[in-house]
Amino acid sequence: MYYDIIIIGSGPVGLSLAKALSSLDLTICIIDQQTEAILSSPPDDGREVAITHLSKKILSELGSWELIDDESISLIKEAKVLNGLSPYSLHFSHQETDQATLGHLIPNQLIKASAYKAIQNLKNVHCMTETKVKEFIISDTGTLVTLDSGEIINADMIVAADGRLSGSRRQMGIPAEVKDFGKTVIVCKMKHEKPHNNTAYECFHYGRTLAILPMAGNYCSVVITISSDKATEIIKMTDEDFNRDIQNRFNNRLGDMTVCGEKFSYPLYASHADYFHSERFVLVGDAAVGMHPVTAHGFNLGLRGSYNLANIIKTARDKNTPYYSKDVLKEYNQKHQLITRPLYYGTNVLVDLYNSERVTAKLIRRLALRFGNNFWPVKKLIMDQLTETH
Repeated sequence: MYYDIIIIGSGPVGLSLAKALSSLDLTICIIDQQTEAILSSPPDDGREVAITHLSKKILSELGSWELIDDESISLIKEAKVLNGLSPYSLHFSHQETDQATLGHLIPNQLIKASAYKAIQNLKNVHCMTETKVKEFIISDTGTLVTLDSGEIINADMIVAADGRLSGSRRQMGIPAEVKDFGKTVIVCKMKHEKPHNNTAYECFHYGRTLAILPMAGNYCSVVITISSDKATEIIKMTDEDFNRDIQNRFNNRLGDMTVCGEKFSYPLYASHADYFHSERFVLVGDAAVGMHPVTAHGFNLGLRGSYNLANIIKTARDKNTPYYSKDVLKEYNQKHQLITRPLYYGTNVLVDLYNSERVTAKLIRRLALRFGNNFWPVKKLIMDQLTETH
């Protein structure tokens, strides 16, 4: 079988790329090991995704946004960053922008489901489920992809969208920095007594961080980042002890809090590929850049990158230039590197600073919050990066 483009991985970034390319008269094959039932109705994984204004615009253009239930979308109107037990916070408000909200919070499973539904009935997009890529070969004339079934399929180009520990990236010999933070992220949903007023909190406590993100109704998403050797202790807490612990650490701002359902845990890695392209091969999503979740850039960066890549491919097609050539993909690499590198390294420096127990680090972080609050150009720069309103 022959396709123009093969996408390895069916995460929402890879699916969104397929949808963006589907209008270009290209045949696209998506390969993923999950079942069709899971792709069309993903299970709850506990994760909530903060969506910027730019990401909403892209998802709307792709027809995915309208497939998400409005009642499951929460607005983030304010955001506060807290340092230790200090009541002082770095405060962001939508009133300081020209928008009605800083961003939107949506369950990850709904984003995945809408991205799959948007490509499900496209005639030129084929999704191979319950299938793994065994290996691939790239030559001057095209690509050969061998599946775990032994079947071989051909394409002009391969897109790797298979995660931050991408096996495709490794097979291509593209180096990447992989940072293991030695920490685990624990996420769960909680119901609370007092209204959250659409305010998101990031609390940098010593030894751990606690994020409280506003969901629809009197619910919030609780995100704990903790040293991995202490994660099991939290996971095994009784609901009663867990409820009390979160209430206390959050200074009872939301009154009584009750955990709803399962606690999910994920090892915390960040990664950044040295470059995102080769001849007939390109990286998107977490395979290109896997971000620490503290600044909520991960999915937004991946979506922005795939959108830019689709536009670059469209321009190449309009000029009758081979879209899979290294020279064409170089533009995507340069543009995405320029966006991702400052954010990736800046986020990692921020995380290291706010997790440090050193006296100097504690002093610097207190000063940084006050400086960010009171020096408008810096505050505006941070807000523009977080919300992508411009």
